Amino acid sequence: MAVLLRRIAVCSVALLALWPQLAWTHAFPQHSQPKVGATVAVPPRRVQIWFDGALEPLFSSIRVQDANGSRVDTGDGHVNAADPTLLETSLGPLAPGTYRVVWSVVARDGHRTEGDFAFTLPQKE
Repeated sequence: MAVLLRRIAVCSVALLALWPQLAWTHAFPQHSQPKVGATVAVPPRRVQIWFDGALEPLFSSIRVQDANGSRVDTGDGHVNAADPTLLETSLGPLAPGTYRVVWSVVARDGHRTEGDFAFTLPQKE
């Protein structure tokens, strides 16, 4: 009986130690295409951001805008149905310039994370 109580106590302490990490998880970007700050030679057809956890599709968004703040994505931003960690949107034709990707996601635990990054399409020489 003492061994069982000791095991329960150890498990309880371990769960309590992990509780803040489990309760306060957020979805953070792991990588993107195009990459953060990248200069791309060919205009991308879409922007994709992979996160470290599953996203809530109804509460996650992505938009891409040019240097003037005009939207250049096609408005189809969504969480990929086959990969709930992937947020993506399609792009229309892009002229040379710097573009800003603005995203906002809600993790499955309900916590919101937001951010943005830029990529550049250089002038052709």
